Amino acid sequence: MALLKAVVIGATGLTGGHVVRQLLQDGAFGEVAVLVRGSFGMAHPKLTVRKVDFNNTDSIRKMLGHGDVIFSCVGTTQKKVAGDMVAYRRVDYDIPVNAAILGKQAGFRVFVLVSSVGANPQAANFYLKLKGEVDEAVSSASLASVNIFRPSLLLGNRHKNRLGERIMAPIAKGIAFLLAGKMRKYKPIACSQLAKAMVAAAKNALPGSHVYEYGGMMDLIGE
Repeated sequence: MALLKAVVIGATGLTGGHVVRQLLQDGAFGEVAVLVRGSFGMAHPKLTVRKVDFNNTDSIRKMLGHGDVIFSCVGTTQKKVAGDMVAYRRVDYDIPVNAAILGKQAGFRVFVLVSSVGANPQAANFYLKLKGEVDEAVSSASLASVNIFRPSLLLGNRHKNRLGERIMAPIAKGIAFLLAGKMRKYKPIACSQLAKAMVAAAKNALPGSHVYEYGGMMDLIGE
């Protein structure tokens, strides 16, 4: 069986970094490419680093190349874009949607996307509405297998801690046992678990479009 070729977008972030490490350790993947704007502080025989201009469609197309799976873990914050919602959309919408469309054209079969719990294109909240629009657009790109992950609060050690997450993480972990039934999807999840579930979904490559919330992610990793 031929080894899989994967491309990771957003590899410099917490979730993306975990995805890359999972892929490098997984014998099913023979090549792992990361698309970055600058440097990438990881080296491995299976890993290639490709610098890309995400504002340039030709650059994205060229750096995607050809392969089997695209992982999109890209995301920004209002602080990073200084409250500029156009710039926010350029990152959180344009990058994953362009990657899905161009990936389909290049012959990629599987797309794995990090979204958010509560994503809904009809939501009043800007963030949840945008995430819902991304989910719809990526699904509409018609790759053979689209896997959308909607985690709640992500747990892990960031290089740059976010104040809100530092405050919420211990609270969320403390009340997680209360989140059952319809509320289970709001349970916090470790980025390492999320990455493991994403890689599992990529290998399963179920036909069609699939959404995974907390329970579905735990099922994928057998926890």
